[in-house]
Amino acid sequence: MANHSATKKDARQAAIRAERNKYYGKTTRNAIRDLRAAKGKDAKDKFPEVASMIDKLAKRGVIHKNKAANLKSKLAKKANAAK
Repeated sequence: MANHSATKKDARQAAIRAERNKYYGKTTRNAIRDLRAAKGKDAKDKFPEVASMIDKLAKRGVIHKNKAANLKSKLAKKANAAK
């Protein structure tokens, strides 16, 4: 365990950030799952919201920026193909 007070504080902050990142990641994965299952106009309506969530994950460093780009690309294809 850490001995310095600053190191203890850093450990506490890291735990809080990890929990927050886990929440954001899981919420976004659920939104992606729902978008993939959506049909027609519903998929097109949901896409901008999900794309924004993905961008925020990349900005926070939860996922890599290229992974975010790949996810958005695949979801955009699916949303545009929906009739």
